[in-house]
Amino acid sequence: MNMSHFKNAVFSHYSLPLLLLVTAGVLRGHQVGQAADRPNIVLIMADDMGYTDIGCYGSEIETPVLDRLAGNGLRFTQFYNTSRCCPTRASLLTGLYSHQAGIGLMTGDRGYEAYRGDLNRRCVTLAESLGLAGYQNYMSGKWHVTRHTGPEADQSNWPLQRGFDRFYGTITGAGSFFDPATLCRGNQYITPVNDPEYQPKSFYYTDAISDNAANFVSDHLKQRSDDPFFLYVAYTSAHWPMHAPQAEIEKYQGVYDKGYGPIRKKRYEKAIQQGVLDKRWAMSEGAVSWENFKHKEWDISCMEVYAAMVDRMDQGIGRIIDVLEKQGALENTLVVYLQDNGGCAEGYGRASNADKKERFDFKPFGPDDLQTKIWPPMQTRGGQWVRTGPETTPGGEDTFVAYGVGWANASNTPFRGYKHDGYEGGISTPFVVHWPAGISRNQRGGVIHDPTHLIDVMPTFVEAAEGGYPTEFAGQEIQPMEGKSLMPTFSGKTLQRDAPVGFEHHGNLALRDGRWKIVSAYRRDQPTRWELFDMEADRTEQNDLADTHPEKRREMVGKWQAWADRVGVQPWPFKNKPAK
Repeated sequence: MNMSHFKNAVFSHYSLPLLLLVTAGVLRGHQVGQAADRPNIVLIMADDMGYTDIGCYGSEIETPVLDRLAGNGLRFTQFYNTSRCCPTRASLLTGLYSHQAGIGLMTGDRGYEAYRGDLNRRCVTLAESLGLAGYQNYMSGKWHVTRHTGPEADQSNWPLQRGFDRFYGTITGAGSFFDPATLCRGNQYITPVNDPEYQPKSFYYTDAISDNAANFVSDHLKQRSDDPFFLYVAYTSAHWPMHAPQAEIEKYQGVYDKGYGPIRKKRYEKAIQQGVLDKRWAMSEGAVSWENFKHKEWDISCMEVYAAMVDRMDQGIGRIIDVLEKQGALENTLVVYLQDNGGCAEGYGRASNADKKERFDFKPFGPDDLQTKIWPPMQTRGGQWVRTGPETTPGGEDTFVAYGVGWANASNTPFRGYKHDGYEGGISTPFVVHWPAGISRNQRGGVIHDPTHLIDVMPTFVEAAEGGYPTEFAGQEIQPMEGKSLMPTFSGKTLQRDAPVGFEHHGNLALRDGRWKIVSAYRRDQPTRWELFDMEADRTEQNDLADTHPEKRREMVGKWQAWADRVGVQPWPFKNKPAK
């Protein structure tokens, strides 16, 4: 496939609800070492982005690379994450529910086995599993699945100790895009200034993730082309703070001047036309009144920067794809793109910190001085105070602002809920699959509506790699995979799930079982209340059927409880930390 054709292809069939038909068996009958027929695998995950934040799912943001990958591949319309960064990464990496991997909440140790905040040894990572099949494994980006993060920390759950051969990125999540905390190459802490392998004219973390990922691919294809590789690219875009190069920000000037409502409406209509939403599903109510919002110009700037962050990420993905194409490897590379949770309504950086500035006396960092702060109060490498609040135009390295509830609501169009929640706005993600060698030409651009989940990625990759999933690893018994391989859907078959898909985070609960879903939103000092929704008729969760279908609600609640007991869910908030 010529790259110019790939770049110029026009895909006009997004509105057709096609199922992918693939040449099943293309990878059958080959042993480890015969890499020519086993695909390379590239797994790309973005951070804190909503269902309609990329072009091929309804967005006005320019994402031509992802759009072309989708147009020449597949889009899954009902793929689920866990609604938060750490548990999503734990589930994605292990093929288990995050509780089973030890990260049911975040990376703090809460005393329960499901909430240790550290990947346990009763799971294997994608890299460990694929390594058994002869793959070389590389990672660039955000790790965020261990509580051990300092320069002298226990590194047993860092990437190189969990199956990856090369790693560039951050051990924790969030933070400055111009000077990220916990930046590492391999097991060694570095800074943007002292990294001997990567010295761009100007450092921007999204670019650094992309460039190092592209370099890993280039090096592999030059040095080990007979071996397949697995590359995990974990962006921090578009997580707060809103940081982006000025050139990208300027591209979006004027796009958001009319506020949240018109953007939501345009996205809703475009997503229906593209086939990733059903026109029967009514759009949820807007979260914030644009007319009554006091800081319109500031909020417009916030969304301009957010769009620039996504745009810049897409450009970086393009550089990775370019390397694959130029080396003739794109045809048989399985590329997957998804997001770790829905749009984020958290208020970090939305209030002014000007009154705190006089308490701090910052001095410039030396080249080896590490940025230790993830959020303010913090400084730039040059010693500038990092500003927050409505008086702060976002984008620059001395700013720290989140884009707020109104734009998070737009990101999650047409759903209700946000990051943290069990509603569709919290747990729904685009899921794009591109694999020219596996997708029949006349079916490219297909849309798959089967409910699917992070737990399905491990079995899909294991099957594509013709590998095996271990029952024991490094002397430890390994829990069985929870998910189902998506490979049957690649050949036009409906995915047959053996069990419902469960959710729990911060006391926000949900269960999806076929067309039915129950949700319970955590409310402090209030009893658990379950809502029931028919997802075929009402995926935007506007009509609670709990009172009209009490038997179905009871049945679903029983299934959720059985799931929760099996994976180790504890009631939130935790009452007592168990004795060790």
